[in-house]
Amino acid sequence: MTMKWAIAAPFFDIDNIDTANWLEPFVPGDAHEFQLIPRQKPLPKWHDRKSKFTPIDDWLVYMRQAADALNSDADGVITVFPQVASAVGLQQKLRFSNKPVVAWLFNVGTCRSGLRQKLARASLSQVDHFVVHTRKEIELYSQWLGLPANRFEFLPYQVPEIPIEYGEERKTPFIASLGSAHRDFPTLFEAVKKLNIKTIVATGQGAVEGLMIPEQVELPFGISKEECLRLGQQARLNVVPLQPKEGVTAAGQVTLVEAMIMGRPLIVTNFYGAEDYIIHGETGWLVEPNSLESMTEAIDLLWHDDALRQKLGENARAYAKEHFSDPCAGRHLERILNEVAENRNTLANAKLQWAK
Repeated sequence: MTMKWAIAAPFFDIDNIDTANWLEPFVPGDAHEFQLIPRQKPLPKWHDRKSKFTPIDDWLVYMRQAADALNSDADGVITVFPQVASAVGLQQKLRFSNKPVVAWLFNVGTCRSGLRQKLARASLSQVDHFVVHTRKEIELYSQWLGLPANRFEFLPYQVPEIPIEYGEERKTPFIASLGSAHRDFPTLFEAVKKLNIKTIVATGQGAVEGLMIPEQVELPFGISKEECLRLGQQARLNVVPLQPKEGVTAAGQVTLVEAMIMGRPLIVTNFYGAEDYIIHGETGWLVEPNSLESMTEAIDLLWHDDALRQKLGENARAYAKEHFSDPCAGRHLERILNEVAENRNTLANAKLQWAK
């Protein structure tokens, strides 16, 4: 029997829904069908956001999307990102819905106590399966939400194949550092200043506010995603410097996975689950948190070792294709949907037997 799933993701909107897709084309077999549920308004661009918190107006859009998913004729709901999962959970409470829910790419950023925790526990208690993207998040979210750990599963963050359209810039080589969340730019800036290496940092203005910017660093604010990927491909090194902060659950996965799938030699601070993605010395280079010495030594080593950079880049691309690709994630999604459907059937049969 075929099971139909509604997919509610913030990157589906009424303007792109006719051409949008996610992992559904990569789910093998014919046991599951899918229907995409759009937002009524496009998701704001990340560099246009004025707050790190989701505003009330955007929550109303999520609630409408959640209602549309539950009102559909689908047998279950797949959500992408925690806001959509929470909105679906609240709608379920209001209408006493019992549709199974799979929450994919569940990363709340910070596990805060108080009202936020109470709302999260209330809205997410009925989610059947959470997919998180670092192993540490299993324990963090299990405790934060008061749910059993077996409802959470670690799967690596996946990205679509990225075309390799640019070669390394050899006349004026540079380091690229992309992204904003919880970045340790002070340590990176000190390292490249000490080594006198040109570095291009594509980030939001808030991530470098108040910092002294050395002459070796360029900050092209507001550039497009395509421009970021170009910089990543042209750079001699990609660096993801991460700053440990209390309560933060994960950071940097998108940037490091994209660098790996593009086959770029990569240096990452060993925090926020970086070791779940990188095999040190084989698919990338891990450095100690808050260590100028460790960062400087790593950059100096890889900057001058062509053979090591080539090895890391080739290994990273091969590893990413095997573990971080859409087809790989599609196979995991099929397995999870099968397990959720089977568990629901088992529970329904048990209730039927008890009623008799």
